[in-house]
Amino acid sequence: MTTNTNRVAGQLEHVEAPGAMLTRAAARAMAVLRVATGFVFLWAFLDKMFGFGYATPSARSWIEGGSPTKGFLASVDVGPLQSFFHSIAGTWYADWAFMLGLLGIGLALIAGIGLRVAAGASVLLMGLMWLAEYPLAAGSTNPVTDYHAVYAIVTVVLALTYAGHTWGLGRWWAGRRFVQRNRWLI
Repeated sequence: MTTNTNRVAGQLEHVEAPGAMLTRAAARAMAVLRVATGFVFLWAFLDKMFGFGYATPSARSWIEGGSPTKGFLASVDVGPLQSFFHSIAGTWYADWAFMLGLLGIGLALIAGIGLRVAAGASVLLMGLMWLAEYPLAAGSTNPVTDYHAVYAIVTVVLALTYAGHTWGLGRWWAGRRFVQRNRWLI
């Protein structure tokens, strides 16, 4: 028996992703979540780069010679990696890795391509930031699940659900020969 989802009232609309099915509304919600989360990362990059005055004053922006990592990492005062974070605070490699991570994750999520790489980078970045704030000892209102964990989980879910296929370039990206040979690039 064949049914047409547009013809049968009350039946869920769906789009098929490899190995999974989502309703059309769920796929669109995932696309909105993907773009919104991407903008969180991209905005952090832009504010630190240009100093729009939200989290970073213009005088401390990266283009004005400020360090995007020095203030945060130098102020780490708890946790088992405190001395490690102090030692890399403001170094050129920490600044570049942090900024490239923010930019790459943000652009990948917004475009809907490379979501597996973006998810891996997000888990690493958010995990390190969680360790730097170390809510287990910092008197946090929730010492385990804070926004770092939520952003990391969201990026993994977006990658696993092929969220870049809806309102993004994910389907086109997945069709590229080099991506088909290197599935980790999806």
